[in-house]
Formats: sequence, C-alpha cells, structure tokens
Amino acid sequence: MKNTQTSLDKLGDILGEAGYVIRYERGTFQSGWCLLEQKRIVVLNKYLDTEGKITILMELIPQLNIDFDKLTHESQKLYGQLLKNSSAETE
Repeated sequence: MKNTQTSLDKLGDILGEAGYVIRYERGTFQSGWCLLEQKRIVVLNKYLDTEGKITILMELIPQLNIDFDKLTHESQKLYGQLLKNSSAETE
C-alpha cells in the first residue's frame, strides 16, 4: 500500500463503515494511537506523518471486531488483504 492520503482515506473508510470514528488528537500516546472500545473511537496522534498513520491503521484494523458485511465491496477487498497480511506476519 502506498503511503498517500488516498490510502489513509481508504483505511479510514473501513473504520467508518464499521461504525468507528477516527479522531486526530495531540497527546503522549505510547504507540501513536489509543482505542476507546466501548465508544468505538480510534484516536491517532495528529503529529504522526501520513506513513505513520497508515502503518498504525494497518496494524490496528485486523485487531478490531469489524462486521465484514457492513463494508462496501472495495473496503471488503482491502480489509481481506489486511487480514491476510496480518495472519502471514503472525505465522
């Protein structure tokens, strides 16, 4: 995946379609992000560059409980790739 704003937007679309809200806030996040699971909010450090935000979302999305059927076809394809990449890394 290219490190562009378009790629970041596509990852954000997956979260949005799954009912999550992404907020960009400043703070001292240990890993650059914070997840408020009960409210389905993902908070990213706004001072991260685009590449850092993409990397974090690519690592975070496979860990979330996302209903595949709620995603658009394009988001389903990208989500499937993220899950595949995530499972390949854990093996």
